[in-house]
Amino acid sequence: MTRELRVVDGGDPHVVFEALREALAGGPAIFPHPGAAEDVPNRVPVRVAVVVETSGSTGRPKRVALGADALLASAAASESALGGRGTWLLALPAHYIAGINVLVRALAAETDPVMVPPGRFDPFAFAVAADSLPPRTPEAPHRFTSLVPSQLSRLIAVDELLDSLRDFDRILVGGQAMPQQLLARSLELGLNVTRTYGSSETSGGCVYDGSPLTGVTVAITDGQVELGGPTLADGYLDDPERTDAAFFERDGIRWYRTGDLGEYEGGVVRVTGRVDDLIKSGGVTVSLAKVERVVRAIPGLGEALVVAAPSGRWGSVPVVVSPVAADLEQVRSAVATALGTPSRPERIVVVAEIPLLASGKPDRAALAVLVGERA
Repeated sequence: MTRELRVVDGGDPHVVFEALREALAGGPAIFPHPGAAEDVPNRVPVRVAVVVETSGSTGRPKRVALGADALLASAAASESALGGRGTWLLALPAHYIAGINVLVRALAAETDPVMVPPGRFDPFAFAVAADSLPPRTPEAPHRFTSLVPSQLSRLIAVDELLDSLRDFDRILVGGQAMPQQLLARSLELGLNVTRTYGSSETSGGCVYDGSPLTGVTVAITDGQVELGGPTLADGYLDDPERTDAAFFERDGIRWYRTGDLGEYEGGVVRVTGRVDDLIKSGGVTVSLAKVERVVRAIPGLGEALVVAAPSGRWGSVPVVVSPVAADLEQVRSAVATALGTPSRPERIVVVAEIPLLASGKPDRAALAVLVGERA
């Protein structure tokens, strides 16, 4: 059985919210998209309620097919972890899973979300929207929002916005690894921050501060994080090859291979990098994620990123990209001490600002091209 699939304007969160309400109630499935979407089928399997296109931050975008059951299971588990119902402030694009999640949670809580005007993120517009949240009620006694690290960083840089941030019972931060300096500063300022981990394939964040949400299962196979549970997507739309590569069954449980490297000890998930961010440099395996963590711990380099660049001598080498200049020898020394000589960055590329995707994630593909051009 199938049902209609409608492309809706992902740039208008109000349109997405109403279309999502219909889709979750059994109406036409939706594909929120910010522009013209090509090669979109008119119908999808009846189980599919929402199709989400991934950001493509590490490669070709995928169209993730999500069922209403998965999205609502995610909302229920999140509500339980957050301590009950609340009103949500949407500050993320409504065509990505993190933004869709905010809208689903509002629908599940039977509250109306407040929406920051779409477009380039403006900290002051966020504060105006936050101040317009309705009063707390016994039915919805909490206030929540969801951000990416770059948004949180810009917000805490403005002292007069801190009271608006402190009024949230919980600020979910995900989409990418949160720099330790940013986390420490947020907690120091009295913000109720929770780091989330997940992806479009898991209906968004399904691990909060390292702890899996209710119903979520975790396994580590050959160093790779695998996630299971009721929040998993059906697969990739019209892409059985990718679906079979990422989703599988083991011992009667359906799993998703995340592509992330990590550890799971004492009930806590710790992501250490990506399978595809391991490079060979001079015949030695180097983790770009580990190099990036060391670099970001250096004062002033909290927003730096590390990407791979080709090298005629070593094959591939790590390169630091930063909006702030830094002493290369100091960086190389810190990395060598922590990870060994082969992990030392070859150079530092200074940019006016880190390019971002619409989702708020760094555009690592663009950075890799930039680094190659400046070689």
